[in-house]
Amino acid sequence: MAGGMSAECPEPGPGGPQGQSPGPGRQCPPPTTPAPWSLPRWRAYVAAAVLCYINLLNYMNWFIIAGVLLDVQEVFQISDSHAGLLQTVFIGCLLLSAPVFGYLGDRYSRKTTMSFGILLWSGAGLSSSFISPRYSWLFFLSRGVVGTGSASYATIAPTVLGDLFVRDERTRVLAVFYIFIPVGSGLGYVLGSAVTTLTGNWRWALRIMPCLEAVALILLILLVPDPPRGAAETQGEGAAGGSRSSWCEDVRYLGKNWSFVWSTLGVTAMAFVTGALGFWAPKFLLEARVVHGLQPPCFQEPCSNPDSLIFGSLTIMTGVIGVILGAEAARRYKKVISRAEPLICACSLLATAPCLYLALVLAPTTLLASYVFLGLGELLLSCNWAVVADILLSVVVPRCRGTAEALQITVGHILGDAGSPYLTGLISSVLRARRPDSYLQRFLSLQQSFLCCAFVIALGGGCFLLTALYLERDEARAWQPGTGTPGSKDVDSNDLERQGLLSGAAASTEEP
Repeated sequence: MAGGMSAECPEPGPGGPQGQSPGPGRQCPPPTTPAPWSLPRWRAYVAAAVLCYINLLNYMNWFIIAGVLLDVQEVFQISDSHAGLLQTVFIGCLLLSAPVFGYLGDRYSRKTTMSFGILLWSGAGLSSSFISPRYSWLFFLSRGVVGTGSASYATIAPTVLGDLFVRDERTRVLAVFYIFIPVGSGLGYVLGSAVTTLTGNWRWALRIMPCLEAVALILLILLVPDPPRGAAETQGEGAAGGSRSSWCEDVRYLGKNWSFVWSTLGVTAMAFVTGALGFWAPKFLLEARVVHGLQPPCFQEPCSNPDSLIFGSLTIMTGVIGVILGAEAARRYKKVISRAEPLICACSLLATAPCLYLALVLAPTTLLASYVFLGLGELLLSCNWAVVADILLSVVVPRCRGTAEALQITVGHILGDAGSPYLTGLISSVLRARRPDSYLQRFLSLQQSFLCCAFVIALGGGCFLLTALYLERDEARAWQPGTGTPGSKDVDSNDLERQGLLSGAAASTEEP
């Protein structure tokens, strides 16, 4: 059959082999399309393991300073408000650079962009360990550069996983990937505190990280592919090479995607609370320990803070359990309830609010109860990390996912953890200035500055309830070829239901 067809049809070229077109009745095969992009399953899982390892290091960098915060304050002589500004500078630079990396990640080599980010953040982290106490501004600047490097990875890595896996498989892989947010955060505290205890110098914690990051860079270059955008999905948009839209068109499309908008605001509330807790909780718990008479105050470095180790370990354990529980609940219940993912996020955040409030209020009375409710709050918060990423990947077309990740990161950090550590420290400093100078008043000031977090996290739960109202419509748009993309005609959800697209999208999630 193939030989007969080739005899009937001329070879490609201007007008065929002799410049003539086929005669009447002669049939030619349709134009060939590029073969679908494929990757052996074991290669995809190896790539996912490497990306998880780099995510671990990324979040260790986020919180390694929080684990040695007392020592940093002593060396550079900075107050609570300025100490909170350290994290604000880090997050501020991250959010400013995230849209740039999102734009690059949607158009150019994602692997190259991530490699550049690793080199940037590891170099800046190593350099910051040699900064003299006289140049505290330079230490702040170095943290900003680390944040810029981190933006490249946080923006692009989830989109690579989205192009390697689909449906339930993607949910499971994202769950493992996002487990390393709390694990990396907790190990950042643990590494900073443990290295300071062993060496007597907190700077060595910043010198160990680049060695681990050099290994990560080599593994990324050798083992992680750069799949076409949308390669793993039935749309095949990336493999087919769909038309490229402008960044403004991408943003306009995302602004009309209400599932994306409301889930982004929910993520923002999560970021606000995790930013404040992640930066200040070890110091808050240490001061609670001093108030209870379990430890003497620290007035010069190195400061022994067992709560960095305890809080770090608690973050790791609750993070691992929470991410697995959230992802597994979403995987099971979305087969029964199509809006299960945002509803799971909403319920977990609404339950977090009273846990966080009780953890703060009970701290002056009983430290054990405070730890219990704090751990429960962290567990509930961690249930959402993989789920919100899966929501984004399911409601946004592949060509816009890098930009969507970047916008979610930018908004989440601008309104969330970019300001919450500084705001918490500022409120604490203002309250302390009006009170007698004592450890009890210092502790109460920090405690009361934390209370706004319980209110913010409840608002986040409301945002995810609103996400549930639009989820089915936006999922159907993202799954329908040619719709939901920038510049395309909007499709009414009733039309989609008549076409069977909503039921088709729901049924596809039931496949293993």
